[in-house]
Order: sequence, then C-alpha cells, then structure tokens
Amino acid sequence: MVNWNRRDLLRCCLESLAAQRNVQFEVVLVDNGSTDGSVEMAEEEFRKTGRLQLVIIRNRENQGFCAANNQGFAATDAEFLALLNNDAEADPDWLASLLAAFEERPDVGMAASKVLVWEDPRRIDKAGHLIYLDGQNRGRGTGELDLGQYDRVEDVLWPDGCAAMYRHEMIDFIGGFDEDLFAYADDAELGLRARIAGWKCLYMPNAVVRHRRGATLGAHSSRRLELIERNRVLLAAKLFPWSLLCLNGVYYLARLTAGLWAAATRKGEISRYPGLNGKLQAAMAMLRGDLQALRLLPRMLRKRRQIETIRRLSPSQVRKLILQHRISLKELSEQAI
Repeated sequence: MVNWNRRDLLRCCLESLAAQRNVQFEVVLVDNGSTDGSVEMAEEEFRKTGRLQLVIIRNRENQGFCAANNQGFAATDAEFLALLNNDAEADPDWLASLLAAFEERPDVGMAASKVLVWEDPRRIDKAGHLIYLDGQNRGRGTGELDLGQYDRVEDVLWPDGCAAMYRHEMIDFIGGFDEDLFAYADDAELGLRARIAGWKCLYMPNAVVRHRRGATLGAHSSRRLELIERNRVLLAAKLFPWSLLCLNGVYYLARLTAGLWAAATRKGEISRYPGLNGKLQAAMAMLRGDLQALRLLPRMLRKRRQIETIRRLSPSQVRKLILQHRISLKELSEQAI
C-alpha cells in the first residue's frame, strides 16, 4: 500500500484490511514523505495494537506510485502480492477471493477486483481494463450501474492497480512497475507487459472494493491529465506492435475529435474542464504530456528492445489481444475517468 498525505483515508483503508477473513497476510505500507501524521496513525492504531502485521517503509519525499510499489515488492518474499490504494476500502473477503484466482492455474499471474465507486456503490468504477488503439486505457464498465453484468469469473486484459493481486514469480520474471511512468497507466504498462510474457489475468467478481475516484491528485488536476497523456504515449511506444504503433497518430486524432464532440454535449473527460479557459487548460496539459513523452521516447525504445527477452506472444498475437479487449471510440470519448 502506497500512501501520501491521506491519513483519514488511510485509516479507513487499514480498517478494511483488519477485517479480512480466511487468509493470512502482512501489510507493507510505503509512505511517500507524508507530513500529516499518516505513519504515526498507522503505527499507533494498527501495528502497536497488533490489529495488523504491518511493515512500514518511510520515504523522505514522494517517490511516486511505481517506485513505492517496487519498494513494497522488494520488502516481502510472499508468494502473492496484493495492491490496494489508500483511497479504497475492501470487503472482508477481498483478499481470499483474489487468491482463489491462482488455484490450480499456474498460467495466471494477475487477478482483478470488482472496483465500485465509493460515493455511489451501485456503480462500477472498474471491472478489469480495456484499451484504445492509441494506448489510452479505460476501466471495463466504468460508470455503469452494477446489475450483475460483471458477476462471472473471466479473462480480462489486466487488473486495475487500485486493487489487484500479482504472482511474485511473475514480477520476478518481468520486473516491477516502470518507474519512468511515476503514476497513471503504470498498471496498464505492467499488465500488458505481463500478457506479452504469456501470463493471464482473471477477474474475480467477489473481490469487491470501493474506491474514491480521483483522490490522489484530484479529478480536475491538470497534472493528472498531463501524466495520463504522457504515459499512454510511452506505453504504446514500449509495448505496442508496430502494426498499431505506426497508426498511433491517426487513432489519437480520432480520439481527440470524438472527445471534443462529447465535451460539446457535456460528456467525457474534457467536460470536467468548463468554459473556454478550462478547455485551454486541458489542451495545454495534454500538450505538455506529449512533449514530455517525446523526451522520453529514446529510453522507451531501448526498453522496447529489452521486451524480447521475456516475450512469449508474437506481435500479431499482441495485436489480436489488444483488438479483443479494445474499448469503442464512442464509449471512450463519453467516459470521465
């Protein structure tokens, strides 16, 4: 669990872990330089009282989601590694339900949760992930009413990093999160890299968590939009087959056009930035993200060559996988993440 200045949310999250049943586990809390007493609260209320077997790693400054999780991975030799955002709360059977995904399935390296919206738990936040052909990813079922349409165990592309479980053997084989991403799309990059390496992901509908959306940087944060845009470019450059990557600009322009049309009808991500000034703010954030991605492209292309050392799926198989789990342009443009 990664934390940065969210003491009250962290307390609720840890309370939900203290209520887990039918599974033995420890919690590795990686704090990214909090100044609000988060660590002291966790120490006093959960570790010293014995309510949780809690290991605390203190960073002096914010290392980002990726580096902090990699620290957590390195701090334990557990066979399975679960992630839970500090702005999420897990049902009592969450861990046990995720763990069941790996029983007699050595090819399964990842397990996905049913993530509900904390403010309105009738609605789906994410039930696994989908991806668009320019590298932008979205939660499967985001915004839908939970009517049981995602209540079966099934293969999905990858889990949302808000609430997921990974096989440690898989992490050892493919490596942890790509720390160049810092935050956002990190779970997508790790998940697609794992799929390229031949690992599968099962969605477990009984592994339920409730997630406060946008609590890290805020739903209207320009920095958040900047990172999302930058990292979708980096993900595609690193992992997409050339047959899709060569058309990235075309798919990107199609998404922008559809997004602007959706915003005109008060739908989609850009609609969160009201008025002309808001739209300009969003456009500048995306432009900054693209420029940052250009500076990092040489490094990503070097990493692309390294993928060959873990590859089990051919480029054509990766293309087929992406097309199988793609999100439609209409759905993508009308969603607000």
